[in-house]
Amino acid sequence: MNLDSKDVSEDFPCGKIYLNNASVSLVPTSSIEAMNEFLKSYNSIGPDSIDSEPFVSEILKKTRKVIAKIINCQPDEIILTQSTTDGVNIVANGLSFDSNSNIIIRGMSHEHHANFYPWIRLKNKVEIKNLTIDKNGFFNFDELNKFLDNNTKLVALSHALYNTGSILPIEKVGKILENKIPFFVDGAQTVGCLGNLDVKDLKCNFMAFNGSKWLCGPMGTGIFYCDRSSSNLLEPISIGGESAMLYEGSNLSFKELPEKFQTGFRNYVGMVGLESSANYLYRYGMENIRRKNLHLSNMLREELSKNEKIIFYGPTTSHDRTSIISFTIDGCQPDIVIKKLEKQGIILAVREIYDKKIIRVSPHFFNTESEILRVIDAIKKL
Repeated sequence: MNLDSKDVSEDFPCGKIYLNNASVSLVPTSSIEAMNEFLKSYNSIGPDSIDSEPFVSEILKKTRKVIAKIINCQPDEIILTQSTTDGVNIVANGLSFDSNSNIIIRGMSHEHHANFYPWIRLKNKVEIKNLTIDKNGFFNFDELNKFLDNNTKLVALSHALYNTGSILPIEKVGKILENKIPFFVDGAQTVGCLGNLDVKDLKCNFMAFNGSKWLCGPMGTGIFYCDRSSSNLLEPISIGGESAMLYEGSNLSFKELPEKFQTGFRNYVGMVGLESSANYLYRYGMENIRRKNLHLSNMLREELSKNEKIIFYGPTTSHDRTSIISFTIDGCQPDIVIKKLEKQGIILAVREIYDKKIIRVSPHFFNTESEILRVIDAIKKL
């Protein structure tokens, strides 16, 4: 790929070197304009008029369609939410358990809170089996196989880790479970940055991710993927007129996907922005994004590795990680480093591995080589 021809930095104006995309990404100008146009059109139509319903329905249809293309599923398997956390809780609070049930998670407090706290909350209902991990967050498959039994109701794993950038072998887990045990994947750190993703290859029943990280959508946008054949495994955690209906006077019947899990959703303008951004990424090419991200992150890591004071965390081989580069600088507190760099117009993040604070850099495809070189120079001068 000719990286120069793929420089789209002007489409993502910021005024700073923004390298915190694993948290919240920049939104392209075209998506901001699309949201502005929607609000003007929605107002002119009349937000609660006869004409407004087909107008909004078409927007939501288009959003589901492009997300379905990105993860290779059916549009009706896409439930629109506000965050990754929403999707995690739909599963955690929608599954049925008995007194002998267990679920399998990984790493406990090494995991992101959104994919940890909802499962720990169930500890009085089910047994929580925690997979032991190595320094990069990977688990042992022998232990996974040992944990699995007839009472296992769910395996819940992140596809990639927010702190080390490690990409977990989700496909292998899916093959082991063989659709016999429900499988939930937190895709917050992979959808939009890891190239072509196929939920059928992952063999997951459920996946949650948001629109405001690697998909470059606005805040308050999220996606919950529910395999059509797995919908009956979950009881909706919220019910309204959009998701259920009465029959025989007082009995409730749930609607089909996606309405079953999407009652009361009103973030239409957010979905306009997400649809626009997702289409932008899709046109750029998901594999092109992956290659660009790796090029930038490898460049950063290679140059920083020349500094003996820098200690890296996460896999050394690039194909085992996302574009996340995590490190500490001997003698420098991460919080102070971040503040000093932000005064220079460089936005990084402080994160943690257990109780150890680290510096996290997460470039995306709109970042440039010149920005990476400026960050390297700034770190050298600390």
